[in-house]
This record gives sequence, C-alpha cells and structure tokens, in this order.
Amino acid sequence: MAKILIVDDSKTSRRFLKDMLVSAGHEVVAEALNGQEGIDKYFEYMPDLVTMDITMPGKDGITALTEIIERDSKARIIMVTAAGQKSNMIEALKRGASDFIQKPFEANIIIDVIKKVLEE
Repeated sequence: MAKILIVDDSKTSRRFLKDMLVSAGHEVVAEALNGQEGIDKYFEYMPDLVTMDITMPGKDGITALTEIIERDSKARIIMVTAAGQKSNMIEALKRGASDFIQKPFEANIIIDVIKKVLEE
C-alpha cells in the first residue's frame, strides 16, 4: 500500500494514526513533531502521502504544507484539523492540501479519505 509520513506534535495522535494506518496495510515511513521536521522528513523519505496537523509549535502545518507544495506540486497532504478550525481548513485546501480529516479520529473515515486521495 502507501508509504505515509505522520506530522503531529501529539504523541497520542501519532500513535493512533500509525496503529490505524499499519493495520490497514500502509507503511509509516517516518513521524515528525512539527512543521519544519515534517518538511525535512518529507524530502528525505518522499512518502506517497502525508497527514499534517495544522496546529503545532514552531512551524505550523499550513506553513509546512505551503513549503512542501512549492517544492513538490504533486505532494499529497491530508490536513488534520480540530473542531472549530474551519477557516484554517479552507486556507489549507486553497494552498494545495489534498483533503482533511478531523479530530477526534474515526478510523473508517480516515481510511476512506486516504484511499480517495491515493486514487486521485
């Protein structure tokens, strides 16, 4: 299946996503704790897909998304949003995000969104 990079400052979120993605047959090639680390690991591993939290310390997800898309317009990045972040989600989609998933996570929705993005 797909090689995936998880970018999220929450250890709990990363663990849940990793467990869920691996059980669905995907390979988590790396994890990053903030936007800058996410950018660095994206270009190191060149994953098929990225899940990118929006709110992180240091470089946020929207800034990281923008920098990755500027250098690789084919990057597939799914933004992770918390409830009440509609304006951030809209901004991320305008800047090239492939889709978004919302916390709290629902495994079946995440798998469906990932499948849809990978097929595009």
